[in-house]
Amino acid sequence: MGIMDLIWLEDCVALADTLNFSRAAELRHVTQPAFSRRIRALEEWLGTPLFKRSRQGVQLTPAGEHFRTQATALVRSMHQLRSETLEVAGRSAPSLTFAATHALSFTFFPEWIRGNPQLAELGTFKLVSDTMRACERMMVQGGSQFLLCHHHPRMRLMLDPAQFRSVLVGGDVLLPLCAPREDGGPRWPLGERPNAKTAYLGYSADSGLGRILSGHAPLAPVIAKATPVFTSDLAATLLAMARAGDGVAWLPRSLAARDLADGRLVEAAPEAPTLRIPIEIRLFRPVARLPRTAEALWEFFAAAAPVPGAEPVAA
Repeated sequence: MGIMDLIWLEDCVALADTLNFSRAAELRHVTQPAFSRRIRALEEWLGTPLFKRSRQGVQLTPAGEHFRTQATALVRSMHQLRSETLEVAGRSAPSLTFAATHALSFTFFPEWIRGNPQLAELGTFKLVSDTMRACERMMVQGGSQFLLCHHHPRMRLMLDPAQFRSVLVGGDVLLPLCAPREDGGPRWPLGERPNAKTAYLGYSADSGLGRILSGHAPLAPVIAKATPVFTSDLAATLLAMARAGDGVAWLPRSLAARDLADGRLVEAAPEAPTLRIPIEIRLFRPVARLPRTAEALWEFFAAAAPVPGAEPVAA
């Protein structure tokens, strides 16, 4: 039996996540032929196929499903072990690494950390801002100790609840917003009988906010009858387009607060409260032990009283 390379495990996790060789190879910054060879090398080392290839796409075999869970935990453990070893050797300063979705990176995170100055004693902070899907992948692969994101109980997560847990740290609301008319009413009004000509600004599949919207049943008939005109990963991009009058977008109130206060945005359905979606802001971490400074930060927030607006959302 030859030597197994850690890179193969990371490749396996990427392919299990995407179930697409081209996309996984792109994420791993390698050509598809080279990526395919590394997956085959891992399967040969194990002595069994992990993936079933067919014209319909790529699927995990039963052995692959089992291996994926163990490989994910092992990759994270190896990255954490390296960080802890460098810290013990005095070759790296203690750091707390957060992955956060774009909307919270701009709004919630700076005030959240600034409002708790005692945390500065724990070490330096590193924030990586990306889409929800990229942040989840970073957590799974051990690239971050914490994930800060908007959340809803009906939201689909890539994080295995047996391997990750979370604490509620804030609250928000998704509101259907658009530019106002001259009379102050919504330029793109929504209601119980939406206009088929309503321009809809939506989120991509990689967006966590998009997953929340897709799981909210009252929105289905509204969005189905609207006309999609633009899709983006970023709430900030949809905010700018809604402000410019290009359509209606469901935006976090925390992100749009200033535009609402200044009258640049208004609710597109002020008489339809079912189209407003209360959401949580949660901090996720792995169940496995973290470095001492990261554990201290977790204990601080887990023990802290809920901040204003931080109420659990019913499923």
